[in-house]
Amino acid sequence: MLPVEEQLVILKRGCTELLVESEMTDKLCSGRPLRIKAGFDPTAPDLHLGHTVLINTLRQFQELGHHVLFLIGDFTGLIGDPTGKNATRPPLTPEQIAVNARSYAEQVFKILDPERTEVCFNSTWMGTATAADMIRLAASHTVARMLERDDFGKRYRENRPIAIHEFLYPLVQGYDSVAMRADVELGGTDQKFNLLVGRELQKQHGQAPQCVLMMPLLEGLDGVNKMSKSLGNYVGIQEAPNEIFGKLMSISDDLMWRYIELLSFESLETVRASRRAVADGANPKDVKVAFASEIVDRFHGPDAATRAIADFEARFSRGDTPEDMPAFSVDSGVGGIPLAQLLKATQLVASTSDALRMMAQGGVRVDGEKVSERHASIGTGRTVVLQVGKRRFARATVTLRQS
Repeated sequence: MLPVEEQLVILKRGCTELLVESEMTDKLCSGRPLRIKAGFDPTAPDLHLGHTVLINTLRQFQELGHHVLFLIGDFTGLIGDPTGKNATRPPLTPEQIAVNARSYAEQVFKILDPERTEVCFNSTWMGTATAADMIRLAASHTVARMLERDDFGKRYRENRPIAIHEFLYPLVQGYDSVAMRADVELGGTDQKFNLLVGRELQKQHGQAPQCVLMMPLLEGLDGVNKMSKSLGNYVGIQEAPNEIFGKLMSISDDLMWRYIELLSFESLETVRASRRAVADGANPKDVKVAFASEIVDRFHGPDAATRAIADFEARFSRGDTPEDMPAFSVDSGVGGIPLAQLLKATQLVASTSDALRMMAQGGVRVDGEKVSERHASIGTGRTVVLQVGKRRFARATVTLRQS
């Protein structure tokens, strides 16, 4: 096993906050495999790259010899995580949770070693809890303490409803750490309150409190909002190889480094060398291609990555497509946006009628393919390269309009 100092350097890569580092050092110095917990509520059947920020860190713990506990919150999913919400979130049905949970369990092993991963379901212990057990759990925290959470406090001040069951969510998440005897829990920065509840409940149950390692929330393709399927700015790990590759090639050069820091398995030394090379004049596109290829390889294999590179080069690099083009994030409804409207929104045409005329004349291409159908549309979540005529280009990400 590596020296503790070296382990900390690896584990803190991209980390926003580690509580408490001195306790983490002591745990690592014990020489025993630590129990590392990360929980995911199965709110949707597909994982995206934003989810994998935590999963990648779990993998790093595994490679250092520690025991990973991948928790699927099939019980907490019945409550609905209120984190960051300004309104009560409707809980999922047991049938939805079961389908999504099976999908999560399959997808996670594209990153984690199944031989060194224990998949847990919190219904195992919470599903048998009695009413008296839940009352005792509820008695461990006060309403005043719950209102210290930013989202609860904001809703209370604005006289927005807070359902009683929402107060149970952080308590159940915290009790998971007691039931699993976690040494370390990973979570996003939006989970800080819940993670600290776990520490408190472990103390109340006579356990050594878990350390908390918080990772940042990955921005989506728009570079602004948290990656989210509902916003259409995500990269799903089960998407087609060409789709993953194309989406990652569409991100800005600045955002590329953020993605590499949080998602790449390349060493920090290699990443620093790439940064120096780009600063000295190397083309950042080459770094982006290598990164996009790494991600496709991880989820679809090396052959798929090779084909994705070849397809991308055939469509763009061998033509007249400029490497530097304006990028837009355009809101749409659930079904996407008409291509004519998208062309206007990206300032490639003066009006939708102008767009329709150019389409009819064969002067419009989407990802290198000519599109002349006047009712053509671009689906929500897609990132495409648009071309009008020979010299007008734009890259557009279609995101879901927020109500």
